[in-house]
Amino acid sequence: MSGLFSALGSLWTWLSTIFDPLCGPVGLFTIFGQNTMLACGDTGWGDELAGGLKITIAVSVLTLPLGIIIGFFVALAQQSEEKSLRLAAGIFTTIFRGLPELLTLFIIYYGMQILLQSLLAKFGYDGPIEINAFAAGMVALAIVFSAYCSEVLLSAFKAIPKGQYEAGDALGFHRARTMRLIIVPQLVRISLPNLGNLWMNLLKDTSYVSIIGLADIIRQTGIAVRATKAPFTFYSIACLFYLTLAVISSIGLFYLDRWAKRAEVHR
Repeated sequence: MSGLFSALGSLWTWLSTIFDPLCGPVGLFTIFGQNTMLACGDTGWGDELAGGLKITIAVSVLTLPLGIIIGFFVALAQQSEEKSLRLAAGIFTTIFRGLPELLTLFIIYYGMQILLQSLLAKFGYDGPIEINAFAAGMVALAIVFSAYCSEVLLSAFKAIPKGQYEAGDALGFHRARTMRLIIVPQLVRISLPNLGNLWMNLLKDTSYVSIIGLADIIRQTGIAVRATKAPFTFYSIACLFYLTLAVISSIGLFYLDRWAKRAEVHR
């Protein structure tokens, strides 16, 4: 089994190298960055910048579904008939929408270490504990994202007529099936524009993970600036990276929104 995982890891490394848009065989830095500070390999900073872009994309893409799932259940709790659930959901959204993202990141990163050390100390382990920066950054951003996402989804829930739930009951659906087949498709269509805005904010918020040592775009750019004393060049490239991600996201969201509203178009 370990051999299989090793082979899959090698295949993924090979594919990511071949199709790397920056330092691959036909990558931008490979073609246009030769003999410059952007060259790939030991002569330039192309590899480091490409790696930072991959980390930023990975954090964003993995945070998004986690944040939506948490936000969905928080939104359900906010409209629950159980008072304790509504109170807990309200406290959650108030705290994590009120705290700065950077402070939330510090609390998660250092707080998880303290919590794990306390738990392991009860079992006799007194060694140092170091939390993975990628995991901590993803969890922190997901929590903040979910707090805002829950408010978006709550508004979408309120926009769905109660007759839609009654239609599910009339068809003999249980509550989960009504939610899956009737409510969630409408929820996606209604909330998609605002969720798209949250995704754009998430792309920018990933820059905070550089503070805890994760080698994203901002951290790799900062290292390159200190080594080369060329801040304008590298910060301009970082701007291009984020703008490119924003443009690609905008195009994707446009087609996703059109797909979600396809039933309205054909009426």
